[in-house]
Amino acid sequence: MKRNHISLFVLSEKAWSGSAVQFAWQKTLGHFLAVTGGDHTVKIFDRHGQKRNEITLPGNCVAMDWDKDGDTLAIIADRCSAIFLWDANTSKTSQLDSGMRDSLSFLLWSRVGALLAVGTTKGNLLIYNRQTSRKIPILGKHTKRITCGCWSTENLLALGGEDKIITISNQEGDTIRQTSVSSDPSDIQFSVMKTDERISTRESTVSLVVGKKTLFLFNLNDPDNPIDLKFQQSYGSIVTYRWYGDGYIMIGFSRGYFVVISTHIREIGQEIFQAHNHKDNLSSIAISHSLNKAASCGDNCINIHDLSDLRKMYAIINMDDEDKGMLLAWTDDGQLLAVSTRGASLHVFLTKLPVLGDTCSTRIAYLTSLLEVTIVNHVENELPVTVSVEVEPSFIAVGVYHLAVGMNNRAWFYLLGENNVKKLKDAEYLGTVASMHLNSDYAAALFEGKVQLHMIESEGLDAQEERETRLFPADDDKYRILCHALTGDFLIYGTDTGVIHYFYIEDWQYVNEYRHPVSVRKIFPDPNGTRLAFIDEKSDGFVYCPVNDRIYEIPNFSPTIKGILWENWPMDKGVFVAYDDDKAYTYVFHKDAIQGSKIILAGATEVPFSQKPLLLYDGELTCQTQSGKTNNIYLSTHSFLGDLKDFGPNELAQMLTQTLMLKRFSEAWGICVLLNDQSSWNELGKACLHHMEVDFAIRVYRTCGNAGMVMSLEEIKGIEDRNLLAGHLAMFTNNFNLAQDLYLASSRPISALEMRKDLQHWDSALQLAKCLAPDQIPFISREYALQLEFTGDYINALAHYEKGITGDSKEHDEACLAGVAQMSIRMGDIRQGVNQAIKHPSRLLKRDCGAILESMKQFSEAAQLYEKGQYYDKAASVYIRCKNWAKVGELLPHVSSPKIHLQYAKAKEADGRYKEAVVAYENAKQWDSVIRLCLDHLNNPERAVNIVRETQSLDGAKMVARFFLQLGDYGSAIQFLVMSKCNNEAFTLAQQHNKMEIYADIISEYSSLVLCTQVLVRSLKDNLAIQMAIETVGQAKDEALKSELIDYLTGENDGMPKDAKYLFRLYMALKQYREAARTAIIIAREEQRSGNYRNAHDVLFSMYSELKKQKIKIPSEMATNLMILHSYILVKTHVKRGDHMKGARMLIRVANNISKFPSHIVPILTSTVIECHRAGLKNSAFTFAAVLMRPENRNKIDLKYKKKIEAMVRHPDKAEAEEPTTACPYCAFQLPECELLCPRCKNNLPYCIATGRHMVQDDWTVCPHCDFPALYSEFKNMLQVENICPMCSERINTAQLKKMNDCTQYLKQDDTDG
Repeated sequence: MKRNHISLFVLSEKAWSGSAVQFAWQKTLGHFLAVTGGDHTVKIFDRHGQKRNEITLPGNCVAMDWDKDGDTLAIIADRCSAIFLWDANTSKTSQLDSGMRDSLSFLLWSRVGALLAVGTTKGNLLIYNRQTSRKIPILGKHTKRITCGCWSTENLLALGGEDKIITISNQEGDTIRQTSVSSDPSDIQFSVMKTDERISTRESTVSLVVGKKTLFLFNLNDPDNPIDLKFQQSYGSIVTYRWYGDGYIMIGFSRGYFVVISTHIREIGQEIFQAHNHKDNLSSIAISHSLNKAASCGDNCINIHDLSDLRKMYAIINMDDEDKGMLLAWTDDGQLLAVSTRGASLHVFLTKLPVLGDTCSTRIAYLTSLLEVTIVNHVENELPVTVSVEVEPSFIAVGVYHLAVGMNNRAWFYLLGENNVKKLKDAEYLGTVASMHLNSDYAAALFEGKVQLHMIESEGLDAQEERETRLFPADDDKYRILCHALTGDFLIYGTDTGVIHYFYIEDWQYVNEYRHPVSVRKIFPDPNGTRLAFIDEKSDGFVYCPVNDRIYEIPNFSPTIKGILWENWPMDKGVFVAYDDDKAYTYVFHKDAIQGSKIILAGATEVPFSQKPLLLYDGELTCQTQSGKTNNIYLSTHSFLGDLKDFGPNELAQMLTQTLMLKRFSEAWGICVLLNDQSSWNELGKACLHHMEVDFAIRVYRTCGNAGMVMSLEEIKGIEDRNLLAGHLAMFTNNFNLAQDLYLASSRPISALEMRKDLQHWDSALQLAKCLAPDQIPFISREYALQLEFTGDYINALAHYEKGITGDSKEHDEACLAGVAQMSIRMGDIRQGVNQAIKHPSRLLKRDCGAILESMKQFSEAAQLYEKGQYYDKAASVYIRCKNWAKVGELLPHVSSPKIHLQYAKAKEADGRYKEAVVAYENAKQWDSVIRLCLDHLNNPERAVNIVRETQSLDGAKMVARFFLQLGDYGSAIQFLVMSKCNNEAFTLAQQHNKMEIYADIISEYSSLVLCTQVLVRSLKDNLAIQMAIETVGQAKDEALKSELIDYLTGENDGMPKDAKYLFRLYMALKQYREAARTAIIIAREEQRSGNYRNAHDVLFSMYSELKKQKIKIPSEMATNLMILHSYILVKTHVKRGDHMKGARMLIRVANNISKFPSHIVPILTSTVIECHRAGLKNSAFTFAAVLMRPENRNKIDLKYKKKIEAMVRHPDKAEAEEPTTACPYCAFQLPECELLCPRCKNNLPYCIATGRHMVQDDWTVCPHCDFPALYSEFKNMLQVENICPMCSERINTAQLKKMNDCTQYLKQDDTDG
């Protein structure tokens, strides 16, 4: 990337021609440049190229150097033993006699002190202390000319000479190290080599160029192992080198190569970076640590690299062919770069400018050179204006028509015309100016805690004298001004006492002030001055609105913020950015929101390094760079500006959020059109409501088809009362409390009551009605009473019903009286409630009150109300409960419920009134009872047969068959037996009475499957037949056959129950899974009662596995019984392995369910006490020992344990460590490891089949055979002793176990129906 660095000036004198130009920048400050050529003089120039002094020498300058502070320039000349010292503060030259008889060849100031080292042509050394004026001559330091040297930061002096010796001396001149090199040394430097562990930052490495070919590294801590680095011959000879960074060396070679190496011992000799920067030759390199830049000079150009990324060229400075560069040097601050040329000239370039700039509206003034200010206005497309100024300014201010620059206590004012710039005047102030601001007529300068406001142009204006200038504060005010700003109408300033003053220039008086708790450091008014952002001494940010004297804190305000810029685009008045060195934070001041004014943080944008924001316009931030240019960046919060068609839905959704935060509703509309998504339109609509943009909201909701919202908004859009309008909008957004507050603050507070009524918030509505509309209280009380009645608060409901009675509204009062009646009954005042209900005209009330009384078992009153309300079925039902059959008989003609007729029929039958009973049974559709009475009591078989044929009643058919059997009519009996599906009886009867042909004719209408099943069931003799019968019954779905088979399997017929597995399989074949599971549980329970725990365990396990295989829910009782039995079986395993703690924990679980082990209560409890005692669970041992000591258990205890258990109870020791906890596999809650119910998530936890503990997610495995879970580590240890699964008893190899990383499928299983 090419950047045009500004050429400040060129120095060229005839006397220098033919000789090499030497120069040296003043250290630290960089205000002066010392230059010498072949003319026996050293000329001193300032940073603008103006000659300030000239020092005449007796010969050509041999060497010159500035001291560390830049106060003194030391010079030595050819054939002269004196040292010339020029004082930069007084501009005077003095001479120091070196005392040496031979010529001086070398000179160098210490980097940290006032020591000056001077070497001679014969190898002698002088160390001069400027502070004490002490001179230390050291003769014979070298045997030949001293040619180069360097001071370290510890004041060690390294010297090299033509004798090819390198000496290291202390500040007294004593030699502490010495080494020889193979050729002439040059360019000695001290530095720190790169190491893995930086123990010390002392400069312990001396580097030098040997014979222009190699780089020699001499470590003072390891003098016997110097490093000699050689480079490719194609690079040419070494011109110079520089240390930088963490032990890196940059080397320039004569053939234009530019190489970087590392001094780390593992990387030494490797080239980190290499570039052929110059085609023909390279003459010098320089590094600026303040800029983090490196420059190389060669051919006719200077290349500048960024040290953070050497591969990218930062800048190229081209020079004329005749001005090929020789030497390069930067000032310490990196602002100026000087290069001497072969043409005996010196070029000075500006590489870094002070970042000075100011804005007025959209006009920007900024420093483009040390003595040049440029004024631009890109928004209004004005041509740039360049102003040459007389001094290097320390502040800049720009106004509508003027520019001001200045330094110290002076300012120069310029008039900005359309085509030219005219200098107006200069002004002096009473102190050093810290900052200045301009408007169209006035300038305001801040200095030493005061502000001077004065007119810029007073000539030719008929201004009053007192309006020409004014000093703030007045003499009697004791505060200091820390910051100020100037708008078109106001001077605003903040003080150390925390007061912000507004001074109105037109009226020439104060118009407003705000008192802040702490001092105000910086203020930033918006373009109109109607809002003011400020930063206080705590680095907190606020926005102050002088119109209503309100203050708003800026949220998430970084303490590193340097300044604030308000948006100058007229449509974004509330937007501003707060910036620091790294980021610009976008804030939005929402003034007209339904919740009140507030500030939100919209986002942050990276600011390029060392750039200062100057102007914000329509989301574009204009920044000033160090190179005297401007750079425009778009805020990340304004990414929606531009073409949006290429973005996807996610990016567009983010942009929509940005536009809504910035109140850019037009842009938001365009994004919603692209998204074409209902939720986006709703989001835009809500934002419009939030910001009270009613018209735009109507447009949005009309587009997305929300007719109800459009109609609601159309009704309110003309409301001028802001609070009333905001209340409506808050209600539309479901913020009801805010809506109520806004309604009450509006001109129509009754709206709050209306809203609460619409929302059925009756409690709030009553409170509002007391002061807003007392006449509404009865109606609200009634509604509130209804709500209270619904929630069961009958006392308050009764009170509100009574309050609701008005006496002049019939319908309303009837509803209230109905409520009073119901609530009276519910409160126990039955007499009053019943009387109220009887008097009330409503049938529904009588029904409701009857239902309440019936629920209260007040049957007499309930039936009375039902009858009064003409609810005869209900009345008859209640009378039946009272055994009031007389009343039931009276009501029966009006009753339609079969149930009531049935109850009445049973009562009549009991009384022997069979005809009335038959009529009632017929009304109840109870045909079997009608048939029974016709056959048994009324001797009317014809009617019974007819009813059977009409209704196809099975029970009726049986009764008729039985009747014909008694009469000896076997054919009819067989017919009705078959009709009643009594095939066995029909078959037997046909066999006994030789009626098989009749039986065959009757049975022919039934399926052959049933007949096959009959044959199978009647011939059950072996297991195969039983299995076939089970399968056939399952297919036939015949209830009678099913019952017969069940009776056979359970031994009902022959008293010999068959194996329970057949019953289980029958239920499975019939898909009666719950009965199958219940059968399994019963079988296991019987085994358990008999003490066959392993058998019970195996039964439950096999049934569990079968149900799981069929994907049928496991009954919780089955799962629980299996867990308890498995815990009991695990005890023997743990005790056998000597793990008494695990055994004790399992026995505690079993003992807590001891009722499931009735055959072995005392032995199990005894084992529990013993194991708990062994495991140190003393409290648990005591608890179960106490149970054993109960009378029903005491005499059953084994005698060898009895005394010990009695001692435990008599002398209890309740010490017991808490059970360790592990994480719940569902919610990670820490609970005891043997607890199987999580108290937080209420889940039943899966248990480990190896230990009985609950499972944990990070130690999960399953048995490869039965798929039951186990703790991987514990199961593996168990299998190493005995390779059998404790659950399924299958053999397992430890290699078969797999630790599971994801056990989610086992946690999601819902195997139990608990």
